[in-house]
Amino acid sequence: MKKILDLMEGQLRAAFSACGYDETFAKVVLSNRPDLCEYQCNGSMAAAKAYRKKPIDIANGVVEQLGDGQGMFSMVQAVMPGFINLKLSGQFLADYMKGMAAGEKLGLEKPEKPETIIVDYGGANVAKPLHVGHLRAAVIGESIKRLGNFLGHHMIGDVHLGDWGLQMGLIIEELRDRKPELVYFDESYTGEYPEEAPFTIGELEEIYPAASAKSKEDEAFKERAHQATLKLQNGYAPFRAIWNHIIRVSVTDLKKNYSNLNVTFDLWKGESDAEPYIPKLINLLTEKGLAYESQGALVVDVAEETDTKEIPPCLVRKSDGAALYATSDLGTIIQREEDFHPDRYIYVVDKRQDMHFVQVFRVAKKAGIVEQDVPMIFLGFGTMNGKDGKPFKTREGGVMRLERLISDIDEAVYQRIMESERRSMTEEEARAASTIIGLAALKYGDLSNQASKDYIFDVERFSSFEGNTGPYILYTIVRIKSILNKYREDGGQVDETAETKVILPPAGETEKALMLLLTRYSEVLENSFAETAPHKICQYVFELANAFNSFYHETKILSEGDEARKDSYIGLITLARRVLEACIDVLGFEAPDRM
Repeated sequence: MKKILDLMEGQLRAAFSACGYDETFAKVVLSNRPDLCEYQCNGSMAAAKAYRKKPIDIANGVVEQLGDGQGMFSMVQAVMPGFINLKLSGQFLADYMKGMAAGEKLGLEKPEKPETIIVDYGGANVAKPLHVGHLRAAVIGESIKRLGNFLGHHMIGDVHLGDWGLQMGLIIEELRDRKPELVYFDESYTGEYPEEAPFTIGELEEIYPAASAKSKEDEAFKERAHQATLKLQNGYAPFRAIWNHIIRVSVTDLKKNYSNLNVTFDLWKGESDAEPYIPKLINLLTEKGLAYESQGALVVDVAEETDTKEIPPCLVRKSDGAALYATSDLGTIIQREEDFHPDRYIYVVDKRQDMHFVQVFRVAKKAGIVEQDVPMIFLGFGTMNGKDGKPFKTREGGVMRLERLISDIDEAVYQRIMESERRSMTEEEARAASTIIGLAALKYGDLSNQASKDYIFDVERFSSFEGNTGPYILYTIVRIKSILNKYREDGGQVDETAETKVILPPAGETEKALMLLLTRYSEVLENSFAETAPHKICQYVFELANAFNSFYHETKILSEGDEARKDSYIGLITLARRVLEACIDVLGFEAPDRM
């Protein structure tokens, strides 16, 4: 089903062409003066320069040729100095609503060429709990992956675990100090290593910070950890066995915690998976003459003449032969090219890593690892701050665990439900609902902000049932569900596809406003994906929820005496509910049946 803008532009292109003007001037945009019109075409202004005519003369000619656009428009008007103002007809809108309701994915068109797209998000470290710093990558990345899948692309989400650096050596040596009797530290041991890990997730999460703190005070311990890391990376069997335990225990816990966020990954790869590709990377860079030695290290120049700031060389191997993050990321790209040959890459990472990814992407392109026309997008996100404007912390000043943050917002939602004068839930029902609503509050609170910007995390505001919040969006959906349930109880039938239900032209302004917003559904989803901007979907669902609530407050839906009109209302609000549910599913949360 064609987007509403494409249909309008089709009519305008024909009119411009019939008047002897290039049809590229027929671009239609949403009006910035909704008090005057719904859409507008400003092409006459640009055409005036090309054809040396007055803009208003061009606009008048196009308007005369356009007429009502075969019933599409209720108003077509040329105004000074040369704008063409447009309003859609009620019948056209009603027919478009019915087409959306009956169409697959509400009329969303399949992409002409579906792409295979890697989304690198998550970035958790093994042996460490997820904390608030992991929230944005997970939530933003998940929404982009879901949106791409919904549009018809093949999205591959990779958690890209941190599992191969010095932290592994620190854990191994701390474990040696605590449990020297373990067989992994007996050099004479030749048997099979135990299947059960010598630590729980709780112990593991305590071991790493203790080891990290010790390494800052004890140089000998730090050197032991460094040597242990090298032995692990060189394949030393006892340390590989410990490492496998760390991975299994950590990934099991990470999957549980990501699941609480309704976040999933297609790949659970880590930095360690890039290790076999690093020799190939170094050989490639050397053979192509891109890598050279600088103070004993191996570097690649990536600066370009068009740069407006200094771009340092990319360091791909340290002087002691150790790999770095850039080495690992480039090795991972080689692996992804061999396994998937993606059409696009999207990295969802803290914006402070911008320079790192500029360097990595340029090396990948210069070396021919990735073809020049393949987009490599760095979606850098800002910081989640507390009310004091500083990075979000616990009251004690530490980094808050993600599961505690989720618990806090669930509790805030639960308290709001219990304090509501209209509460009809038991405590048990309120607890169950607060988990669903709390996730919406958390995700919407994050996603409604432009990814690159810092924002204030405010539990009180995010959990509010009013304003631009997740709970408000859910409350709107639940309100529609309630109306539809009452309609069914009164003997009415709700047709989800509207194939047998007639949707009439709007009877009032709020009904037309709701229809106009519903027509923008496909455009919003496609643009949000093209711009990797999930906040635009949040903006849309907020406007749509407001439009529905304005219509609801003005319209006696269930007590409407005209049965055909009532049926039309039901068809329209059913479509509104389906659009809202499709959008929040892409954002990564759902609505309860009651609130």
